[in-house]
Amino acid sequence: MYLRHFLFSFVVCAGFFFGTVACNEDSPVVPNPPDVEEPQVPEDTIPEIKPPQPESSILKYLYDIEALPSLTLEIPTEEWNLLLAYFDQNPMNEENIKGNITFVKGADTYNLSDIGIRLRGNTSRRRPEGDWEQMHNADHPEWHHVHFALNFKKFVKGQTLAGAEKLNLKWFKDDACYVREVYCYDLFKRFGVWTAPRSSYCRLYIKIKEDPQTIYYGVYELLEPIDKEYLKNRNGFYSSAEGNLWKANYGADLAYADKNLMGIEDVTLTYTYKPVYDLKTNEKQLEAAKTELAAFITNLKNKKGDDFKTWIGQATDVPLLLKTYAVNVICGMWDDYWNNKNNFYFYFDPQGKFYFIPYDYDNTLGTSLLMDDAGRQDVLRWGNDQHPLIKKLLEIPEYRTMYISYLQELADSKNDYFYVDKSIARIQQWQNRIRNFISNDTGEDMYLEDRPAGWGNRGEYRLLERNNNFFRVRGENLPK
Repeated sequence: MYLRHFLFSFVVCAGFFFGTVACNEDSPVVPNPPDVEEPQVPEDTIPEIKPPQPESSILKYLYDIEALPSLTLEIPTEEWNLLLAYFDQNPMNEENIKGNITFVKGADTYNLSDIGIRLRGNTSRRRPEGDWEQMHNADHPEWHHVHFALNFKKFVKGQTLAGAEKLNLKWFKDDACYVREVYCYDLFKRFGVWTAPRSSYCRLYIKIKEDPQTIYYGVYELLEPIDKEYLKNRNGFYSSAEGNLWKANYGADLAYADKNLMGIEDVTLTYTYKPVYDLKTNEKQLEAAKTELAAFITNLKNKKGDDFKTWIGQATDVPLLLKTYAVNVICGMWDDYWNNKNNFYFYFDPQGKFYFIPYDYDNTLGTSLLMDDAGRQDVLRWGNDQHPLIKKLLEIPEYRTMYISYLQELADSKNDYFYVDKSIARIQQWQNRIRNFISNDTGEDMYLEDRPAGWGNRGEYRLLERNNNFFRVRGENLPK
């Protein structure tokens, strides 16, 4: 307790500059506050509880696009102030505070105590209340939408919510339609891209324990974290969950087998290190994981002709990868691997097979930058020729034909995928479910509007109107 009070007197400015464009370029930053960190709970002191049995599979139950559950986070004032103080010391920190959660879906109610709560995000990360160095103001609070990460087992070993160990909560930054990322992940699922994470909607409430009122934070996206649990939830798809999972940060072009680019993220209250390739599992076998990744990159870069075709057919599931990229491109995802060497995970199963995992799809469907027009960009020249994975696959005629056929299948009016009428109907259904819950106590993101982000380069695109409709324009500008 004394350590926590001691922390407040050392809140300092971390000196970050936050832009509005989500290109997610991370640089190591070393702020200089005192080296004060929250003590970790010893493993042997964490109580064990038996996890509840989910009503159905974890993914089907929690990420139910037809439902709109509510989540209430109850957080003591002291813990909330810790969250604010941690942000002021290092905005990129990953320190957890303690709180309780009530999750209500239909007739089901889950109440969990002592869950871990932290801030998440990159260029979108900010303070959830007030300005720099301000603590909670119970009389005149100034709330801000932020992304949260919830860890149910952080302080109570084995604790889960309907079988899930973690959840991410994401606000709809720069998306007045409240649909872009939800639409993309739903399309991945519809098209059989099982590697994509799952998402849906929820209503978020925050109760500062000592305050009389509960704050309504608005409609949020429920987003599946990509971690060891994500691998386990795909049992029967991946051969095993025991392989090496990597997060690809900005610069991950898969072109240079430099082990200095590979490592394990290290973020504290005084230091931020994020390698280009960040190992998320099997951290104790880092050197072996580096060797595996370096060998893959070397083969990807150096093998040519029939030798490359034979190798890549064994090294990955080529049809799955091309289906993934067909969805990626048709949705106008410009801040991706091929164009901006960014925003993806990948996994090597225990047999060494490579799987590409799509990630971060909020700036899509007409919200674009870094290319002149994501609705008309040549889908065979989507990105940088120096990023070899997709480029080299599409140099093989049968793979190029396969990729184009997937794009055509997505846009075909007979299929309930990307075709304009089917997409509009789907979006209208989702918006009808959430529209009465958009207005919230933060005063931010209060209205449903059919427009892309204001900072993008194609402000004319619409999702529901027929003129300048992104689905129509993108579908009409595919190879025949």
